[in-house]
Amino acid sequence: MAQSGTSDTPQIKSRIGAILRATSGNFLEQFDFFLFGFYAPLIAKAFFPSHDETAALLNTFGVFWLGALMRPVGAIVLGAYIDRIGRRLGLIVTLAIMAMGTVIIAFCPTYASIGVAAPVIVLIGRLLQGFSAGVELGGVSVYLSEIATPGNRGFYTSFQSSSQQVAIFVAAIIGFILNAMMPAAMIEAWGWRIPFFIGCMIIPVIFVLRRTLEETPAFLAMKKHPTTAEVFSSAAVNWKIILLGMMLAAMTTVTFYFVTVYTPSFGKELKLSAQDSLLVTLLVAVTNFIWNPVGGALSDRIGRRPVLLAIAGLSFVTAYPALLWLTAAPTFGKLLAVGMMFSLYFGVYSGTMLGALVEIVPAHVRTTCFSLAFSLAAALFGTFTPFAATKLIAMTGDKASPGFWLMCAAASGFIAAIVIYRSGAIEAREQAVAAQQA
Repeated sequence: MAQSGTSDTPQIKSRIGAILRATSGNFLEQFDFFLFGFYAPLIAKAFFPSHDETAALLNTFGVFWLGALMRPVGAIVLGAYIDRIGRRLGLIVTLAIMAMGTVIIAFCPTYASIGVAAPVIVLIGRLLQGFSAGVELGGVSVYLSEIATPGNRGFYTSFQSSSQQVAIFVAAIIGFILNAMMPAAMIEAWGWRIPFFIGCMIIPVIFVLRRTLEETPAFLAMKKHPTTAEVFSSAAVNWKIILLGMMLAAMTTVTFYFVTVYTPSFGKELKLSAQDSLLVTLLVAVTNFIWNPVGGALSDRIGRRPVLLAIAGLSFVTAYPALLWLTAAPTFGKLLAVGMMFSLYFGVYSGTMLGALVEIVPAHVRTTCFSLAFSLAAALFGTFTPFAATKLIAMTGDKASPGFWLMCAAASGFIAAIVIYRSGAIEAREQAVAAQQA
């Protein structure tokens, strides 16, 4: 139904409440993603048995990545739905799909119990999670940008990423407690499922929060909501913007998955204890939470371009030397220091990038284009990071070699920022939207 943009358009009653309701699904999504990465070695033994431990781990990270490849599909299908039907209903649907994937993985029998059906079921769960995650992050970011007060879009959208850090913190706390209270053999046998069961228990609470979510005034004020065919057509026309957005988001996703999901496995590779790796991940989640809104607010004041270029440049120059320093003589203190450095890079860059990505995509298909750009970055770069890092170390024997992958992501973000803000891509996009709506 067409809506008219008048002063009678309902306004958000409480922005703080809206932020909490919108980001609650983000919590569940990242909670499960982190658990899958942290318990990858144990999941490998349960569902992907192999005489070669590295091969089993690669199989697990491969499934982790295959789930992420569903993100672009979810971005297109569910993104078109949200752009047509509304932000509120769309975010409820994505939560339902995500919840199904979580329950499937939590209760799936092991390979020893049902054979090859076990990894197939786990893969189905990951595909469902990836499908919903494809639009969850974009849908939440767009929602937050549309309820933002003037001049604070970067600050508001940064809470999409900040909410994920709360999930990492909670998951790390649970893992830390389990490691302290349960023997390793028990955790390996079945204890690793406990955090997934906790995730299942959280689902009803998040559903209650999402059901009370208000529609954004910006969506209600649109004179015309595009049909699914029009959304797909517009996304195809704006493929260059989507490609640049993907390149811009690559550094965010790669750095995030390296410093959170891969850190426990990296710590094990460096012969550090699971407790040390969890504690680093926990502290990184805290600083990620802080740096995201700092980056968003900073970019609101001085502009997106200088922040994006500065952080991407710093990451490119320091990624490999920092990991080389860490791997030369690994200690908890060094792992924490490197984690804090990448946390700064990720948080400030992500808080800025989310606001920039919302601004460069067409408003009338904002959810689809944002979600597609971000999901492509996550699928092709971010969630591939644990696999890429493990493979690089196996191929080169250099434990600092994941730094090359981080450098590629930084270069991608740097180049995208230059092209976007030099080519007038934002101005061109606004003119194209005006022409389509005329």
